[in-house]
Amino acid sequence: MMEDDLKQFINEHRNDDIRQLALQASRYPAIDMPTALTQIAGWQALRNKVPTWAACDDLIYPPHLPLEQCSSEATASYKYGIVAKLGNHASFVDLTGGFGIDCWFMSQAFQHTTYIERQKELASIALHNFHILSANNRQLDVVNDQSADWLQQQQLPLDWLYIDPARRDDHGGKTVAISDCEPDVSKLEELLVSKASHVMIKLSPMLDLDLALKQLKHVVEVHIVAVDNECKELLLILNKEVATNIERTPIHCVNIKKDETQQFVFSKIEEQQTTYDFADQMGKYLYEPNAAIMKAGAFRSLAKHYSLHKLHPNSHLYTSDSAIPQFPGRMFQVETVIGFGKKELKSLLAGITKVNLTVRNFPASVAELRKRLHLTEGGDIYLFATTLYPEQKILIKCKR
Repeated sequence: MMEDDLKQFINEHRNDDIRQLALQASRYPAIDMPTALTQIAGWQALRNKVPTWAACDDLIYPPHLPLEQCSSEATASYKYGIVAKLGNHASFVDLTGGFGIDCWFMSQAFQHTTYIERQKELASIALHNFHILSANNRQLDVVNDQSADWLQQQQLPLDWLYIDPARRDDHGGKTVAISDCEPDVSKLEELLVSKASHVMIKLSPMLDLDLALKQLKHVVEVHIVAVDNECKELLLILNKEVATNIERTPIHCVNIKKDETQQFVFSKIEEQQTTYDFADQMGKYLYEPNAAIMKAGAFRSLAKHYSLHKLHPNSHLYTSDSAIPQFPGRMFQVETVIGFGKKELKSLLAGITKVNLTVRNFPASVAELRKRLHLTEGGDIYLFATTLYPEQKILIKCKR
């Protein structure tokens, strides 16, 4: 528990600039300034990321790294939706508890939850915060232990296990392979599925999905989760009764936005067997898939599902003459399509100094093209530099 004067200081200064406040520490000799700065920085990090928690005044925040690595409220709520939908709601265990965001949100679907964390300080913080947040009638136990050791000792079958292996190496660099994570879930897989009916593994969105599916033997679902078109998590659902079928495993592409959640589901076999048409010219509308679909590679399936024409095998942009508002990505109304002749460029860009420029399958970067066209970033105009089938380089001017 923090002293009242420290809590009052934190509440009064929680909107202040942390660096400026640190420089003014000598003005507050009675205040434990390191603790105050950690708590203020923690609240500032969570006020937008996890607003439900930030609204509770008496929470305790850990140092920066656990806050950086913890899930957002949006992704934690999505994971709650997965476990709530798939059933088996008696027992849930979070093997890598951390700050406890995922554990707390998913625990709402279960009668009994166990949070496990090997770092004593984090486990102590979680115990305090779970009490403040209240678990209603749910039982939520906090255990300070090594997850593998704890799991080995369990005799009763569990309904759900959740594990979020650390994705940083000893030097602080980000890791993208299962074998580089701690713990290595490919080595733990048989233990995990022997103890629970369902297992959820959270991995880096940078991880090679095909390689992960080859390394793990019991994957029944894949969820690629983006928030505001930025990939955040790769979730793998394992079931001990089912063997991984790489070609037929359903892949859920999810983009969580403020006012909607875009979802598209496909499989590798569907993608391989799907045929689609190329556009011989631009239609009235241009479509750009969201980041989750780009990560998953659902390019053929997407074209067929929404009856779109693909611009080029490698462009990953689509067109149609009819508007499809439910498309999982961005939709633009095409205004002009030109080549790269000097007269065409001069006419198109007359009076324009700012554009939102995107490059897809084009032999120049955004920075190079912006410099060549003398344009800065911003405004209401969108330009796409891309390639139209078979190999025509074009510039598409459009608006949202």
